[in-house]
Amino acid sequence: MTDVDRVVRLVEVSAEPLDVARHEAAVDHPRSGGRALFCGVVREHDHARDVTDLEYEAHPGAEAVLAEVAAEIAAHPDVLAVAVSHRVGMLTVGDVALVAAVATAHRREAFEQCARLVDEAKARLPIWKRQVFTDGTDEWVNFP
Repeated sequence: MTDVDRVVRLVEVSAEPLDVARHEAAVDHPRSGGRALFCGVVREHDHARDVTDLEYEAHPGAEAVLAEVAAEIAAHPDVLAVAVSHRVGMLTVGDVALVAAVATAHRREAFEQCARLVDEAKARLPIWKRQVFTDGTDEWVNFP
C-alpha cells in the first residue's frame, strides 16, 4: 500500500444517499489541525428557474476518474486524508449530490485543497446532470 492509498480514505460513486458523517470520520487524522468538508446540495433554482429534481448519470469509469482526482489531491504535501463521493440517480431539493472532505495540519490548506478537490471533480468527472423544472421542462447540463 502506498502513502497515497493510505491518505485517500473514501472514494465512491453511488446511487445511495451520501453519508456526510462517514466522510468527515474518514478524514480523521491525529496530525490534522484543519478539516474542510463540502456538501454540494440540490437547490430549488437554477438561473431564475425553479427546480424540482436532478438526475445524475455516470459513465462506468466515473469512480476511477474520481479516484484519480482524489489521489492527485492526496499527493499534495499538506494533505493528510481525503474522502470524496458523488451520488447518481434521481435527487430532490435538499439531497446531497457531492461530499468532499480533506484533512491537513492547518485550516488554510484544508480549505484550499478541499476547494481544489471539488473543482477538479466537477471539471473532470464524467457525470451528467438533468434538471427538471416546475413547469415540466428539463435540460441536460454538461452533456457531451
